[in-house]
Amino acid sequence: MNDSNPQQENERDDIAPGDEQGSERIGRGILGYLIGFVLAAALTALSFYIARSTLVWTPSIPIALSVLAVAQMGVHLVFFLHMTSGPDNVNNLMALAFGLLIVMLLVFGSLWIMAHMNHNMMPMDQIMRMQR
Repeated sequence: MNDSNPQQENERDDIAPGDEQGSERIGRGILGYLIGFVLAAALTALSFYIARSTLVWTPSIPIALSVLAVAQMGVHLVFFLHMTSGPDNVNNLMALAFGLLIVMLLVFGSLWIMAHMNHNMMPMDQIMRMQR
């Protein structure tokens, strides 16, 4: 005679680490923050170790650091900013996606403009001759 609704049980389990959960789950929330802290600290320490060691082939160090940075962003989004796939986080996810779009447009647009300016500029020796 269990009258619990399976949908309600699934909704209770679809929460981010650290979400408001009530007094009976405070320990679980603190545990989520501690896990996030340990993962973030480990990824930071691993980044410093990879940058200083010969563990990774030297030309691929920037790629390894980029992968670790993306992993750390994921840890921060899940454990500290409480981003989940739940229906109540759609607006947060859309705001994050829009912010990333704006940042990517600025970064890649600036790189594109600088590359074309460098390509279309007159060589430096000709500029120096014009100034004499």
